[in-house]
Amino acid sequence: MTKPERPVGMLTPAELAREVEAGRIETVITAMPDLFGRLVGKRITASFYQQEVAAHGMHVCDYLLASDMEMDPTPGYRFASWDQGYGDLHLVPDVSSLRRAAWLDRSALVLCDAFRGEEPVAVAPRQILRRQLERAAALGFDLCTGSELEFFLLRDDYEAAQQKGFRRLSHFGRYVEDYHVLSGTFAEPVIGAIRRGVDGSGIPVEFSKGEWGPGQHEINLRYARALEMADRHVIYKQAAKEIAAAAGTSLTFMAKFDEQLAGSSCHIHLSLWNAKSEPVFAGDDALPGSPVRVSPVFRGFLGGLLAHVREIALFLAPNPNSYKRYRPGTFAPTGIAWSYDNRTAGFRIVGGGPSLRVECRIPGADANPYLAYAALLAAGLDGIERKLEPGRGFSGDAYASKDLPQVPHSLAEAAAELEKSEFARKALGADVVEHYLHFARTEERAIAMRVSDVERARYFERV
Repeated sequence: MTKPERPVGMLTPAELAREVEAGRIETVITAMPDLFGRLVGKRITASFYQQEVAAHGMHVCDYLLASDMEMDPTPGYRFASWDQGYGDLHLVPDVSSLRRAAWLDRSALVLCDAFRGEEPVAVAPRQILRRQLERAAALGFDLCTGSELEFFLLRDDYEAAQQKGFRRLSHFGRYVEDYHVLSGTFAEPVIGAIRRGVDGSGIPVEFSKGEWGPGQHEINLRYARALEMADRHVIYKQAAKEIAAAAGTSLTFMAKFDEQLAGSSCHIHLSLWNAKSEPVFAGDDALPGSPVRVSPVFRGFLGGLLAHVREIALFLAPNPNSYKRYRPGTFAPTGIAWSYDNRTAGFRIVGGGPSLRVECRIPGADANPYLAYAALLAAGLDGIERKLEPGRGFSGDAYASKDLPQVPHSLAEAAAELEKSEFARKALGADVVEHYLHFARTEERAIAMRVSDVERARYFERV
């Protein structure tokens, strides 16, 4: 395998200094991913970033890891509360993530790790992934991942969409445009700008294509080591929204934007590599139900995914809307099984030889990649350590099978599975499990208390 070239747009501190001196960069966005995978932080003048923040970091309120979607401080977290006064977190820039924000004027971006004192914050998404990568490294492995994200592009801008109550929006497409080059041409002013803006920001883009819904698109990023890929994932989402807004449009990564249309997925491709940067999934063993030959590492990894996916589903589908995507015949999986090159199964085995990998089709586009990667890696490592076997591959239509275990039907079901999971508490830490259980149940209550248009339409007159 050849060593990948350094992506265009990545910056070293010395390169940043030269760009600042030349006036080509004036602002450094300094941020961390929150519980939802959103970027939160500050826009810092480049000179101040170099003088102070690069060496000493910056401070933000700790409620950023203990608040809901509306930024309301949420009672009940052990990590931060009114009783504790909502103090500071120390954010330390990870200079390996420093890059040009090519879609913005004279801007760079760097992601940070969160600390309290000298200790990394255990419940911070980036730290949760780091911990699992350290576990993998102790076993001689590194994880490479790739996220395939789908979204709907709309002609209404974000303010207009809100004024319409997010109903009767105008799609950037009038029919299912999966692979259609013609309909892709109509959206190219926005999609092309996203490709260029992201590709010039240290995030190599492979391609874009129409998807299985009117105005639905997918832009595929080049795979990378897991932490770098998670960083690419969240920066890409941020850039895509900002580029769409600048064009007077909007886009959404909701898992299920419209009950009558396909959901938006985040298919995650996973492969383990050794210390020499060589993939280790291919081997000499037959894998019944597939044409590929695999290693014992692959069998154990896949066995762990199958054994634990219901327990970690909350990290793959983090809010109530996520579960509305799982419907038969929609390319979103309902049955938990592995199959070779079969898009009806939860785990699709693809490639062969050095490219052999597992595609997890369960997460939606709303998944926090740090949490999803960490949970999947933890499950796979447990399978390797315990030599779990994946069994024979499924053949046929997984939607039609009545014998397969099912993806949880709701966030409440996923939370119940996580709460009783001894594996998750051991692998991820009890503090992490409790934090994200509270996070999920907060979101569940927020949605359950709202009266929807569907309820008014059904019950206003007829009850």
